[in-house]
Amino acid sequence: MGHLKTKKALSNLMQTSPLISNKIPADVHAEILRRIALAEAEHDVKVLYAIESGSRAWGFESSNSDYDARFIYINRKDWYLSVNLEEQRNVIEYPIIDDIDLNGWDLRKALRLFSKSNPAFIEWIQSPIGYVNHDDFANKMLELVPSIYCKERGITHYKSMARTNFRGYLKEAQVPVKKYFYVLRALLAVRWLETYGSIPPIEFSKMLHLIDNIPNLLTDILALMERKKAAEELGREAPIVSIQNFIESEMVRMDAFGHLDYSVELEVEAVSSLNEVFRSFLIRAWN
Repeated sequence: MGHLKTKKALSNLMQTSPLISNKIPADVHAEILRRIALAEAEHDVKVLYAIESGSRAWGFESSNSDYDARFIYINRKDWYLSVNLEEQRNVIEYPIIDDIDLNGWDLRKALRLFSKSNPAFIEWIQSPIGYVNHDDFANKMLELVPSIYCKERGITHYKSMARTNFRGYLKEAQVPVKKYFYVLRALLAVRWLETYGSIPPIEFSKMLHLIDNIPNLLTDILALMERKKAAEELGREAPIVSIQNFIESEMVRMDAFGHLDYSVELEVEAVSSLNEVFRSFLIRAWN
């Protein structure tokens, strides 16, 4: 019975799966869909959306990077109509097997994070590498972004990401150079929000024009990207002067921002509209 349930789930996923990305080998794509179908059968959920996150979606994966498959799922109606709802587990996680790292969030959890401008959710709905997009989930979420996303919260999130990775990894005589990308992505996301006031793109390359006026920095970043893509792993090296100087100057500049206020009323309005979205997907997913 379980096998038949999984087979049916896989058949349904194949119908809602986007075209295979040329960044994902066909056999890996098929295996990820198989594991998503197994997750649906095992947990009695419906996967609405599944994408590739991490370095492959960002555009600077190494030759042996993991496949960071992330998904958003919805439980059955009775699961939410529970006295102990807040105590129930709202994530599905699996150990990394054969370089596939698969885990997901319940839709209610995802939408609650969306209302707080969570950067992971915002990046997921922009991923250029998709596995499942049930009922055009991604575009429906993106349509809500202008009325929900808070620029000040986004800047605060990315400032924190940059500072945490910088202090944790990039202040030694020898640094893990791949960590430069985690800090640079966050810093460029802040610049994007300052410049355009809209959500930063997930692809790193789409933000590089923000440093066109620092040609030596751009040259060194592009060279580092090529090295990362060609190697299985980048180890520790002496700091790259141009990149290190840029990061340190941006840290000083961002510290001058101080605390950024954001509207609590915006979050209240966001939750109201997301309630409608949640109920709509709950009904359609199980019809």
